[in-house]
Amino acid sequence: MKLINSFLIQDKTGDKQFAHKNIGKKQLFQNPHLERLTHTQILVPISIFTILAIALFYYSITSKDLSFVLLASLFLMGTLTFTFVEYLVHRYVFHLSANTPQKMDFQYKFHGVHHAHPKDEDRLAMPPIVSITILTIVFGVAYLIVSNYAYSFTAGFSIGYASYLAVHYMVHAFQPPKNFLRILWVNHGIHHYKNEEVAFGVSSPFWDWVFGTLPKRGL
Repeated sequence: MKLINSFLIQDKTGDKQFAHKNIGKKQLFQNPHLERLTHTQILVPISIFTILAIALFYYSITSKDLSFVLLASLFLMGTLTFTFVEYLVHRYVFHLSANTPQKMDFQYKFHGVHHAHPKDEDRLAMPPIVSITILTIVFGVAYLIVSNYAYSFTAGFSIGYASYLAVHYMVHAFQPPKNFLRILWVNHGIHHYKNEEVAFGVSSPFWDWVFGTLPKRGL
């Protein structure tokens, strides 16, 4: 196989039947205020969540009497937890079985529009108000469970999300690199253009490997 048009997959026979629209945008709401909320400049959430991660980790180091090794371990645990949540949400929420008109509408507005128009750079991230709300819930739950350890853990979760956004943007906007990171471009291209039931991990193929949803060789 080879990659064309950033990551449009073409098989050995030259068949392009799996290609989706690679241009254009789609209006989701008639209300202009709601419609505006569905468009997000990618640097905005990346900046927000990177700054939040730095602030939370700095606070955990300077304000809590905890060892740096422990805090670093919690940070890494938070990042790993994000990759697991990313996988689960992508597989079971964004690709839920849409067997009713309501579910179809939900799926399309939350994720299907991205599959229909993968080159729409303003819809590669959730609106910050939504993602900040989710991170606040993550911190609240973590604090109830592990108290002061939640600051470092949430910092890792936050940087995990920022990294995911950066990777997701790059695989849609740039040509794949000629190194080990190329697999991220290949897997996401397969997910978009050949088989939506595999390669749910965007920032890492680890959980696809764990749960057996890695693309098969030869796709």
